[in-house]
Amino acid sequence: MNAAGSQRPLAVITGASSGIGFHLAEELARRGCDLVICAEDDAIHQAAQAMRGLGVQVEVVQTDLATRDGVEDLLRVVQGREDPVEILCLNAGVGNAGPFVETSLEDDLRLLELNVMAPVHLAKRLLPAMVSGNGGRVLVTSSIAAVMPGPRYATYAASKAFLLSFAEAVRYELRDSGVTVTALMPGPTDTGFFDRAGMEDTVVSSMPKDDPADVARDGIEAMFDNEDHVVAHSWRNKLQAALGKGLPEPAKARVHAAMTHEKD
Repeated sequence: MNAAGSQRPLAVITGASSGIGFHLAEELARRGCDLVICAEDDAIHQAAQAMRGLGVQVEVVQTDLATRDGVEDLLRVVQGREDPVEILCLNAGVGNAGPFVETSLEDDLRLLELNVMAPVHLAKRLLPAMVSGNGGRVLVTSSIAAVMPGPRYATYAASKAFLLSFAEAVRYELRDSGVTVTALMPGPTDTGFFDRAGMEDTVVSSMPKDDPADVARDGIEAMFDNEDHVVAHSWRNKLQAALGKGLPEPAKARVHAAMTHEKD
């Protein structure tokens, strides 16, 4: 029981101010979880108000997880609570579009800090307590981009491939611990991702997109069903995943490049 007297399970969600992360938090609130939600932008406070309207307790951490200090800000709040973490959603991420030799080094390094280093840092610090408590669930937001090399957003696709491999490996290591790990693999989703990544003029940005609420629901259901991964939500994503298994790497890169190329 936490200091406020709640006996609800505690869920921690990063990148929860909008998009898939917002709906992950919303879905968990609907399932009766108290929340610690984290994002860099001010919209995290509006997200918290929406979650509180579902009758759960919500604690907000507004910080930049692309910095080590930001990760430690979140950890101080989570580890300072009396209630243990039962659900951990490592969702925060960013894209960076353009040919690798032209993109900013600072932007690429920031992407790696947020997409790769922050999830590893948080998992390293929070998983031991979950294992000691003999239970818990972890959801890692990877991407369908993980199954193919990603020309024109090379660091993004590589970061998502890292997260998929990381989730599957840690899941195996924890198979007898009571802690499960699930990778969520969305395809193009109707969020602000393409604008923030500088991909608004690409072919993929004009393709049909999944509703982030549907993607989040797929992820939460897969996590509770103890699936190792889930390709969400549409048949297009499942087709891309199948192609990712069958094609040689140069062919995968060519297919992916046709999607990330700027529209004529």
